[in-house]
Amino acid sequence: MIITRMSNRASVFYRSITVISAVVFVLTTCGPACAKTVGRSGNIYRIAEPDARKELEDKAASSDLKERIKKEEIANKIKRYRPSNVVNLPPAKKDRTSLVDMTYTLEFDIPDGKGGVLYPKGFIFNPLDYIPFSRTIVVLNGAAENEVDWFTASEYFKRTDVVLLITDGMWKELMHRFKRNVFYLTEPVRARFRLSYTPSVIVKKDNKYMEVKEIHVPAKKDSAGRRN
Repeated sequence: MIITRMSNRASVFYRSITVISAVVFVLTTCGPACAKTVGRSGNIYRIAEPDARKELEDKAASSDLKERIKKEEIANKIKRYRPSNVVNLPPAKKDRTSLVDMTYTLEFDIPDGKGGVLYPKGFIFNPLDYIPFSRTIVVLNGAAENEVDWFTASEYFKRTDVVLLITDGMWKELMHRFKRNVFYLTEPVRARFRLSYTPSVIVKKDNKYMEVKEIHVPAKKDSAGRRN
């Protein structure tokens, strides 16, 4: 009787082990394809924590956007750059040529580096005697279309020895248009060459002077025939 009961219990135990093993085998080998909804027990809540991958992607996109905005701001500042001492000159009313004496008087002593003076204050000299100058300087108003057109049609446009200075206009736009470097006319340069009007062409004359040619460029006419 005892043996029969033990045998029945053992049989139940082994059947239970067999069933459990079968369930474990099915779950581990079948995977998600065999999973079934077994109903809901209790309340379900949304996950409060943000998705880590989404959060990283958002931060990267935000960082890239800020970097692009920063680069655009820097590019616009460079494009719109103008020196604080840029000079704007009126257009020439007639053709005129003048000579500028480049003789200069020192306003301070220049030391010789040995405790002495190489050139004393008041020393008079001409820079053209010491520095060779073979360039031609063209000064124009880059915002005046008639002067821009004059320059592109002139002999100076394709010459590589020409230095172009503008009194107004966007230097970068003109640089791309002319395919050459463009600089602003500043007050020290204007004063040194005694410039008064645009366009002006500056060349060396007789190794002592700088010749300044002021050129009258007619204003462009609008559709009604009026000059601008």
